[in-house]
Amino acid sequence: MTAIYTFRAMTPADMPLIRQWLDAPHVAEWWHDPETLEFVGGDLDHPDLSQFIVSLDGRPFAYLQCYRLGEWHVGFGPQPEGTRGLDQFIGEAEMLGCGHGSAFIRAFIDQLFARGVPRIVIDPSPANGRAIRAYEKAGFIPQHVIVTPDGPALLMIRDA
Repeated sequence: MTAIYTFRAMTPADMPLIRQWLDAPHVAEWWHDPETLEFVGGDLDHPDLSQFIVSLDGRPFAYLQCYRLGEWHVGFGPQPEGTRGLDQFIGEAEMLGCGHGSAFIRAFIDQLFARGVPRIVIDPSPANGRAIRAYEKAGFIPQHVIVTPDGPALLMIRDA
């Protein structure tokens, strides 16, 4: 049986859960910037950023944000009009290593591609091997290391 992931728009009521997840060692290792908490959930009505709680069988276990590329993302280089970027993490430690990361990312981007989004970009830390493997399993192709405001990142792309 195939897992069915749901993506619910994040609300202010989700902030205690997000705080709990951001404090978990496996998340804090990669989402450690003090501004992260201000950014995650900070502007739930921003037109260029959509934030979601990912659930499996009604149980929330991950966070996902999808954004329109802007001036902040110049390190990504030229991208097709309509390209979207993704960031996410699995908050529940027992869900790690089970294939959920690549599976829910595939499910989400399939929805984006069905709506006409031409390309998805993602930029994990080059040291985050677990994330890079999950993104490759989700169909992303590593490009090259770029410089972002958060430090070096591996630009990865997946086209529709």
